[in-house]
Amino acid sequence: MRDYDQVTAFLGEWGPFQRLIFFLLSASIVPNGFNGMSAVFLAGTPEHWCRVPLSANLSSEWLNTSIPREVRGGREVPSSCRRYRLASLTNFSALGLKPGRDVELSQLEQEPCLDGWEYSRELYLSTIVTEWDLVCDNDWKAPLTTSLFFVGVLIGSFVSGQLSDKFGRKNVLFATMGVQTGFSFLQVFSNGWEMFSVLFVLVGMGQISNYVAAFVLGTEILGKSVRIIFCTLGVCIFYAFGYMLLPLFAYFIRDWRTLLLALTLPGLLCIPLWWIIPESPRWLISQGRLEEAEIIIRKAAEKNVITAPDVIFDPTEMENLSSGKQQTHSILDLVRTRNIRSVTIMSVILWMIISVGYFGLSLDTPNLHGDAYLNCFLSAVIEVPAYIIAWLLLQNLPRRYSLSAALFLGGCILLFIQLVPAGLHVLSVILVMLGKFGITAAFSMVYVYTAELYPTVVRNMGVGASSMASRLGSILSPYFVYLGAYDRFLPYILMGSLTVLTGILTLFLPESYGVPLPDTIEQMLRVKGSPKDDPVLA
Repeated sequence: MRDYDQVTAFLGEWGPFQRLIFFLLSASIVPNGFNGMSAVFLAGTPEHWCRVPLSANLSSEWLNTSIPREVRGGREVPSSCRRYRLASLTNFSALGLKPGRDVELSQLEQEPCLDGWEYSRELYLSTIVTEWDLVCDNDWKAPLTTSLFFVGVLIGSFVSGQLSDKFGRKNVLFATMGVQTGFSFLQVFSNGWEMFSVLFVLVGMGQISNYVAAFVLGTEILGKSVRIIFCTLGVCIFYAFGYMLLPLFAYFIRDWRTLLLALTLPGLLCIPLWWIIPESPRWLISQGRLEEAEIIIRKAAEKNVITAPDVIFDPTEMENLSSGKQQTHSILDLVRTRNIRSVTIMSVILWMIISVGYFGLSLDTPNLHGDAYLNCFLSAVIEVPAYIIAWLLLQNLPRRYSLSAALFLGGCILLFIQLVPAGLHVLSVILVMLGKFGITAAFSMVYVYTAELYPTVVRNMGVGASSMASRLGSILSPYFVYLGAYDRFLPYILMGSLTVLTGILTLFLPESYGVPLPDTIEQMLRVKGSPKDDPVLA
């Protein structure tokens, strides 16, 4: 009895058909780079200070000194949330008293921004922060907006696989592209922060769902050798390419509604792909639709200029994929024995901290010294060599030491940033990018490593549980950035420390490089220190 790969081996590995599918599915990932990081500019917080209304009738001297000064980021700037009490300033102005000479400013009473805020337009013309005043007492809403996007990603992670199994890879891919594009378009017309945030949850659901559907569709259509490159390089680098385009769009479009519209419209370019990208033949076979699967393979053979056999999928010869053994394992099996429980706990921690570091550094780029748009572009560019290095390490070196080294590199560099002298801004930015390089490489490697650690019977559940932990990390990441408002180095200290600790934790995981994939829990490699008499499942 032959399996699918044997039956379709006549197609070859890298013909015109495979190249077309590789690049089209990879290209469908590009909009995810837009939407995944769009909050960097949509929810950007510019310099702001209290508005002083013209009705206050202040003299020019009192108008210029109406906002207290404070030191922030090593420089003196106007206070963001306080002003001197206007009633007092109006009286002093009417009496002809001078600030600093007749009246000591330090003795003046202060009040909150009762008349709203003025925003610097140096970086943005408008963002959701400036439009709905998400500052001072409402400054928690800006990071919450980004977290809600990742909540949508979390929900999408739950449902995307089940929908794809039930309705087909292609149907879910294009339906969720429509969800992502459609709800992004509706966000342009948001009349309040609440509406924008609810729609952002739905955009997040569509974003992860079409990413997963494209990933699965590619792995099922492409051959074994091309499949590895597609999973490690194709999808990741095209995502990074979309990420690179984000600051280019944002640089020329400084109004958030127009920017969001510009980021949404490219999704429409994916519509013609419906008539080019086929459904997964593997999925069609699992549904008993052999004739439809055979039509797709014959078209692929025609495109590859190969003569297909008279009968491709013989029902008597093909494995009956739809009537395999019933799943006898549950999510509880991930914690049933001491060994697999140790692997699960360490994997969950590993994925969560890597996700915090990756998204925390990505979302923090506007707060770096220098041009925010250039910094965001560099943050995207650095991912390309990180993915390539990760792929080379996976091909040639042990997983455990490669992953640990990437985490140590990223974490130690982030901890070193606080030691850089205040004037060396360029060096600080370089170190942040190197930290992002290490964490991105680790993010790429952890997918493969985790899949190799778990046995076949619970592999999907193991990777799924780890992926869910990653989503929780991404939800928390905006609040790590938020801490930078209180201490600029605090986010780097926290992310760096946690990353170094996970690098140490990784050394306790078993090594999977060059070892056959385990099929049963009994065949799992043991965590360092795990007793040999650890009971196994019957």
